[in-house]
Amino acid sequence: MSSSTTLVHRPPVRLRPRPLVALPVLVALLAACLFALTQAPPAHAAGTLLSQGRAATASSTEAPGTPASAAVDGDTGTRWSSGFFDPQWLQVDLGSTAQLSQVVLNWEAAYATAFQIQTSDNGTTWTTVYSTTNATGGVQTLDVTGSGRYVRMYGTKRATLYGYSLYEFQVYGTGGSGGTTPPGGGTNPPGDAFWGDTSTIPPAQNMIMVKVLNRTNGAYPDSQVYWSFNGQTHSIAEQPYLDMPANSSGRMYFYVGSPTSQYQDFIEFTVGGGVFNGNTTRVDAWALPLAMRLHATDGYDVQVGDSQALFNEPRDQVFQDFVAAVPQQFQVLARTQAPYRIIAPGSDPSFQPGGVNANYFTAYAQSVGVNETTQYIFGCAGSMGGDPDMCAALNRHVAQLPASQQSDPSQYYKAGPANYYAKFWHDHAINNLAYGFPYDDVAGQSSYISHGNAQWLEVAVGF
Repeated sequence: MSSSTTLVHRPPVRLRPRPLVALPVLVALLAACLFALTQAPPAHAAGTLLSQGRAATASSTEAPGTPASAAVDGDTGTRWSSGFFDPQWLQVDLGSTAQLSQVVLNWEAAYATAFQIQTSDNGTTWTTVYSTTNATGGVQTLDVTGSGRYVRMYGTKRATLYGYSLYEFQVYGTGGSGGTTPPGGGTNPPGDAFWGDTSTIPPAQNMIMVKVLNRTNGAYPDSQVYWSFNGQTHSIAEQPYLDMPANSSGRMYFYVGSPTSQYQDFIEFTVGGGVFNGNTTRVDAWALPLAMRLHATDGYDVQVGDSQALFNEPRDQVFQDFVAAVPQQFQVLARTQAPYRIIAPGSDPSFQPGGVNANYFTAYAQSVGVNETTQYIFGCAGSMGGDPDMCAALNRHVAQLPASQQSDPSQYYKAGPANYYAKFWHDHAINNLAYGFPYDDVAGQSSYISHGNAQWLEVAVGF
């Protein structure tokens, strides 16, 4: 888990002065514009503008006056701006699947130097149609090819100390329908049916109120879904809430069946100074589907963890999907401690010194000047403990690429050797963010979230 971060409030935005234009010139320009508008209907070579006025959501907002909806309202006097950390995203719901031809981003001074344009049919599984690591801001017109109902800008590196800010996010193409902007600017992620009614969550007396949800799809009643924290253990039926106090490097455990069941998993967090820092983790193993939703008083509302599609799958199907998705060397991970968990490769004897896969990373690591065991590369231990970037690059098989490309997720896991265990959990995570190995937060790819003014946290527990 990453260390806590002190958030800095951004000063009010000041309007940039513009050069004065002589009145006659201004009148002439207005006349020319009116003449042009009366001669031909508005058109765009890339297709129809599909995004304007549609439902927009975001990973975070800097303030109530900079909602996600401001980036799709057609007004360059308004803008969306995010929290001051990576990664961040802004997405628009086109209402139905559309064929895309162009995306136009009109950046404020707080722009992204590295970002992707991604599409999705369900708002969970994303396909990258454009990627860059050296953007320069301004107005960017990007020709893209792809389709999807949802389109998002996914920023991984900011150009400034502030967040990401867009005056307009325009998507062109054909198709799409029915999108509307939700009340309050549409900053809450989709999927509230999964998270239930949040209006009844009581206010915290300590730091943040935690509500635990039973999402085992009927496998266990509330009386057999348990949580444990700081010496207290309760079933959801007995007590679904925890008024969490300030703590450092805490863990909250979850069990199904009984409070001593081997079907158990956990989340990690540090809470203090008005800030919640936390994550779900697959660094050691996957044992239960887990997802978190953090909500703050400033409108920040973000989900991380396993995707709802994974929650909906029968448990044995998840194990089968893993075996089918990974190379032969990794299939043993679904058998070593089955049916309780799928373990990380560094925890399996086959990848440890003397094991059949002990040299899995050896040649590749040496080709980029690293002499370390396969087990320690998976676990970012030994010499890798002090080199987060290299450990992440080896696990993602991008260590041979220029540094500028190593933070581009579209390059990850394209070839082996790689951490295909981690890849599987990214492929089955909300927004493809997961902690599949200790330094998976490099380039903002982990399920770590951090925000001040935290109001409540929901934790969904599946089976």
